[in-house]
Amino acid sequence: MSIAIDKSLQVKITNWQILKIALPISIAMIIPNINFITNNIFLGGLGERELGNAGTTGVFYLILMVSGNGLSNALQVLISRHGGEGNTGAINKVLAQGIRIALQFALAGMLLTWFVAPLCLKPFIKPENFEMEMEFLKIRVWGLPFLYLFQCGNAFLISTLNSKYIMIGMIAEALINIFFDYVLIYGALSFPRLGFNGAAVASVIAEISGMFIVFLVILKRGLKNKFNLFSDFSYHKTTSRSILKIAAPLVGQFAISLITWLVFFILLENYGERAKAISNVMRNVFGFVGIFIWAFASTTNMMVSNLIGQGLQNKVIIAINRIMLLSVSATFIMVALLNVFPLHFLQLFGQSDAFIQEAIPVVRITSIAMLGMSISTVWLNAVTGTGKTKMNLLIELIAIIFYLIYIYLVMVKFKLSLTIAWTNEFVYWAVIFVIAFWYIKSGRWKTSEESLSKNGLSKQ
Repeated sequence: MSIAIDKSLQVKITNWQILKIALPISIAMIIPNINFITNNIFLGGLGERELGNAGTTGVFYLILMVSGNGLSNALQVLISRHGGEGNTGAINKVLAQGIRIALQFALAGMLLTWFVAPLCLKPFIKPENFEMEMEFLKIRVWGLPFLYLFQCGNAFLISTLNSKYIMIGMIAEALINIFFDYVLIYGALSFPRLGFNGAAVASVIAEISGMFIVFLVILKRGLKNKFNLFSDFSYHKTTSRSILKIAAPLVGQFAISLITWLVFFILLENYGERAKAISNVMRNVFGFVGIFIWAFASTTNMMVSNLIGQGLQNKVIIAINRIMLLSVSATFIMVALLNVFPLHFLQLFGQSDAFIQEAIPVVRITSIAMLGMSISTVWLNAVTGTGKTKMNLLIELIAIIFYLIYIYLVMVKFKLSLTIAWTNEFVYWAVIFVIAFWYIKSGRWKTSEESLSKNGLSKQ
């Protein structure tokens, strides 16, 4: 049976095409990161201890969040590949199976948080902080199913060249989160004063809202009818296996990456509350400056997969180099502004002058690391776009080994300063770049049509 080819989903290698995909993602990501920073500003108003504890709980939930990112990235690979082929008929099946898997992932994450996380984290968290952090997480995790569905919806919009619409859900979610952060943390406008837990409740409300809005956008923009979405949620073995084959290594990659960051924050327990609080602020730096980095990374994933779907494997490295140049340029502007005005940024968190003075050198180190990150993530996501996600996992494992050895030497054996401890990011991103760059340049990712069919990446 012949398949109608839809060339409107095929990308071209131009700066305008790259920016047309990446800029809406960047703008959309600005909003939740402003929201994330605002959340920490509100918690900073409660005290240095609350700001520090938000770092540990935030990293744990981030592990669950990026596991969902692994699934959504797999959906991007598959949907983009079908888009490159012009095969719109297979897209609805991929999204439907992705939604089924997302809900299963969410249930597993919730059970893990309620019953396993307390046992695993208790030996490493100070007793006076343990109950506060566990209570927060048990509330926070109720938002996980809605977050995963939100990510699936956004993956669909990006892969079908509708990334401009993801801004709607992101903006709405952020505004809702900021409002409920304020009223629930401080008990404003006659709302109950929930303190530290208010941030968890606010985030759950925002994630529920964001999920409904992104699917409402898909309905209202006519995308449901165009791609015949949501017509069949019955189990489809071949498609589900294709998604899991790509997603499983990515989930492992992202989870391992964030688990090591959790190890870093646990080791900070010995550095004191201020070091934890400063490091949580640095997470905000990574979140805010990283908006362009992750937007260009997501663009790389989508474009590489789309080009392979078009049979243009010889154009992949050209696309990567263009995206990398734009990624570095955007990141340089962001870190330059941050280093010119570090005092203004750090004052937002309402801490003492001593806190700010200790944090400024860490800001400088983090800024340099992010320039390296802007290069490495493009090449790593190029590997993702090829569908060879087992290689992603291998790259991550090797980088993590170097990272853990480094933080052990710096933080445990030699007990060096917090500023030196944050140089771990140099090691991590350097290792990732070297291996991902070698793999793409080697051409080992190039796959025959027969192999694509076996992996579920060709026309279905």
